[in-house]
Amino acid sequence: MSSARTTGDESLATILAEDRIAAVLRGREVSDPAALTRALATAGIRCVEFTLTLPDAVEAMAEARGVVDAFVGAGTVTTAAEAERVISAGAQFVVSPGLALDVVGPCREAGIPFVLGAYTPSEVMAAVRAGSAVVKLFPAGLGGPRYLRDLRGPFPEVPLVPSGGVSVDNVAAFLAAGAVAAFAGSDLVPREAVENGELDGLVARAKRYRAVIAER
Repeated sequence: MSSARTTGDESLATILAEDRIAAVLRGREVSDPAALTRALATAGIRCVEFTLTLPDAVEAMAEARGVVDAFVGAGTVTTAAEAERVISAGAQFVVSPGLALDVVGPCREAGIPFVLGAYTPSEVMAAVRAGSAVVKLFPAGLGGPRYLRDLRGPFPEVPLVPSGGVSVDNVAAFLAAGAVAAFAGSDLVPREAVENGELDGLVARAKRYRAVIAER
């Protein structure tokens, strides 16, 4: 299957293919968005998703936007209005937990890559047809690496990226099953550490992920 690429997709796809891991931030706040993003990028995780479940997600993302070598985007985006808002704030990519086709138009107009969520084969096909830069398999923990491998059978060319349930203990298995990269949340960037700005601990977790991935 082939899909049209919007301007910027190549950068997102390239970073995910090189790092094989991206961070998904959730919590009540991010104490220092720029410092956190910089720390993760220095540790080898350049793609950082600020989910709209964060109360000040848009402002936090905007603060992190200027970090050199980082690729900063917004997640849990489900409507056109939300897509327009995060794009105006400087999002370099937009992620939805499902097939939120309403976000496609604003992203295409702005030349911003978008990532749609899918779980079933029909949803994967719909995401590809919509032009999703990669397809987010969510919740990936439900079926695990085996389910992702099964999806690779009919969709060998679709870039699948698991999210939800990804941990340092299973990330290598997801990649071995055919994922191009993985989105990791609470296991990589725990809410309490994000809220309290525990950068040393977060960097240590990021380096552990990178070490496990490098051993594949």
